[in-house]
Amino acid sequence: MPQGADEEERILYSCEGGIATLTLNRPGKLNAFDDEQVIRLRDALRRVDADETAQVVIITGAGRAFSSGADVHQRQLRKREELERFGGPQAPDANASELLSRSVNWKPVIAAVHGYALGLGLGLMLECDLIVAEQGARFQITEVSRGLGGARHWGLMQLRGGGALANEVAITGRFFTAEEAFAAGIINRVAPSGEYLAVAMELAREILNNPPLSVRATVRTRRWYMDALSREITMQAQPMKLYLTEDFQEAARAFVAKRPAGPFKGR
Repeated sequence: MPQGADEEERILYSCEGGIATLTLNRPGKLNAFDDEQVIRLRDALRRVDADETAQVVIITGAGRAFSSGADVHQRQLRKREELERFGGPQAPDANASELLSRSVNWKPVIAAVHGYALGLGLGLMLECDLIVAEQGARFQITEVSRGLGGARHWGLMQLRGGGALANEVAITGRFFTAEEAFAAGIINRVAPSGEYLAVAMELAREILNNPPLSVRATVRTRRWYMDALSREITMQAQPMKLYLTEDFQEAARAFVAKRPAGPFKGR
């Protein structure tokens, strides 16, 4: 996977044999998402939707990780006035929680994950219809320790059958592994080292053996339930405005300063 592409080529697009591959291409930032990266991925997903040759989509990451999550400098250190106006750390047209449900019209999406999938990157992974992760890959709901709460990730994990593991990692915010996620039924395959994209390709070819409209009927139903659950969680969490709390500001500043966060005040 390319690692030295120009900054403008943030999402690499290829399509062969009915399989479109989107590669997150900010390896120097561990594929962290600023607003621009969210918009570029949204546009790439819409391109897939319009591409009649693409029947299955794989999302993967260049470099050492799938994605380290939100770009804290750009999204979480906004001025309070911006946070109030935008209703959160994201710009109005860069809401990552709506990427798949609003961009891909029922074509199945596979996440091919290695290294890390944290925060926003983990949320993107969980939205995908199928997940392949390299052995030893590590995941974390970073929103817990940042003061933003892990309710949405918890919901997406429960939709996948996450059970007790989902409860634990959404409340403690601890790292968990591909092996733990597989045992809990959250991901579909654990791939040998270096083979995560190849295993995702194998899974995509299995899908291609079926009539595409048959596959899309199932994907459509899953996306409907995922979108409905996400909306319900948002309606419950939004009034808390955690992005305006002192604890959120402290956690974000501590992360950038590379120091321990706290003490937290519960306000």
